[in-house]
Amino acid sequence: MVTAGDLMVVRPKRFVLPMWLVVLGLVLRWAARFCWWCLRHPVAVVLVVAAVVLYVEHGWPGLVVPLVLASAASALWRWRDEASWWRWCAGPLLGRFRQVVVYRRAWQEAMTLCGLAAMYDHLPVLPQLLRVRSDQALDVLTVRMVRGQTPADFQQVTANLAYAFGRRHARVYSERPDTPPTRTGYWALPLGWVDRLRFRDRPTLVYLVLVRTDALRPVVPPFDTPAVPDFTALPLARREDLGTWSLHLLATHVLIGGATRSGKDSVLWSLVRSLAGGITSGLVRLWVIDPKGGMEFAMGRPLFARFACKSFEAMADHLDEAVTVMRERQTRLAGTVRVHTPTEADPLVVVVIDEMAALTAYLQDVDLRKRIASSLGLLLSQGAGVGVLVVAALQDPRKEVLPFRDLFPTRIALGLTEAAQVDLVLGDGARNRGALADQMPRWAKGVGYVILDGTPEPMRVRFSYVSDDDIRDLALDAGESIKALASYLGHADPGFTLRVYTHLMSASEERTRNAIDGLFLVADVA
Repeated sequence: MVTAGDLMVVRPKRFVLPMWLVVLGLVLRWAARFCWWCLRHPVAVVLVVAAVVLYVEHGWPGLVVPLVLASAASALWRWRDEASWWRWCAGPLLGRFRQVVVYRRAWQEAMTLCGLAAMYDHLPVLPQLLRVRSDQALDVLTVRMVRGQTPADFQQVTANLAYAFGRRHARVYSERPDTPPTRTGYWALPLGWVDRLRFRDRPTLVYLVLVRTDALRPVVPPFDTPAVPDFTALPLARREDLGTWSLHLLATHVLIGGATRSGKDSVLWSLVRSLAGGITSGLVRLWVIDPKGGMEFAMGRPLFARFACKSFEAMADHLDEAVTVMRERQTRLAGTVRVHTPTEADPLVVVVIDEMAALTAYLQDVDLRKRIASSLGLLLSQGAGVGVLVVAALQDPRKEVLPFRDLFPTRIALGLTEAAQVDLVLGDGARNRGALADQMPRWAKGVGYVILDGTPEPMRVRFSYVSDDDIRDLALDAGESIKALASYLGHADPGFTLRVYTHLMSASEERTRNAIDGLFLVADVA
């Protein structure tokens, strides 16, 4: 009996599903997931179906024989073209294996502890690992960011991500779509639809590159020197993905920053070696300034059109002469072209300065220092378009040491002593994007960071090592070329002979001097 004031508990009637309906729902749910997985992994489905059919029809030999034939074909493919084998065969297989076995297992823990997980509606939301591409040295992880994240969030924890997955080196970059090609003809419309899909913008994706095997530990041998160098792609270094990094030298200035014994000589001599063919053919003139008394560049003096190593007055004269050449070309080329094209009559002038701080900060003669700074400012601000370029190396990149640091479009950071110096050389935020130039190991001489064309993210490279014997061979080859050219130019145009003599007047070796004397006689007779 219920009276007033008694507590009544009212329970709603529970609706209980029949067991067969629960089981049916679970079966349909898992069937839908299985079908979706099959659609996302067609290659795996085809391989599994083929294996089952072969086993049913032929037993174990039906599985072993195709596997042996596929292994033999793979070995032959790798022997004939290893690059394409990694791109289309080994790379996707290894990437898929490492995605499942290595990265997916530690993904939630790594994203949470590195601060990349977010909370939404009281639930954790993680960046999604979409794909892993592997090659001989790298794993490239394609990641879809959480809403509200930017690539900068990943770049700030690049080092954390590397160590989270058991690696020492990593970098993060985002891709911007390339310009799709112009299509014509009958297939223009369908191909345009394909291009619209291929070149679509995907700002929600970010790419995490993890160095699995450090390909930069072995010393890089010198690259081949073409007879006619391509000034837009001079091979200087090996990239961490085993590719070749090429310098776009035309219409730019290059700044090389690195501490003592970090390998700045590797960068400079790799550049000189790549330009050797242009030097002997008359397309390039190297004007070298070595404030260290010639300890670095005197060995290759036959390669240089101008060389100053002891007198700061002579160094200032060379820079003033370069400004004069720049002014003359500006007057002659104005209204004709916007970028100078090197020719034998109008070669590319490359002013190479080792230890630039000795000229801009440490020189005691104030008037001479101001004169040098004025000439360098003019060359850096106006010389690139007319083919008068500056390549400078220094140890201390601070503003008071190099006041016109921002006038160098191309920059290379070798091993540095302080973290702040990385951003001074490569630009603000470079260290957060993975350029850990202040953490170089002892063996990493010639290892540095460069900015790739079209992207703000730095890449780690190692420049080729040019030994003293290689430098002597370059100088000797230059002397032999001059000697052969001297015997030929007795019947050549006198004006060209005079230009060759002017270009080679600073040679020091005895055989080279004899060849130059022959050119001088030819010029006098003319």
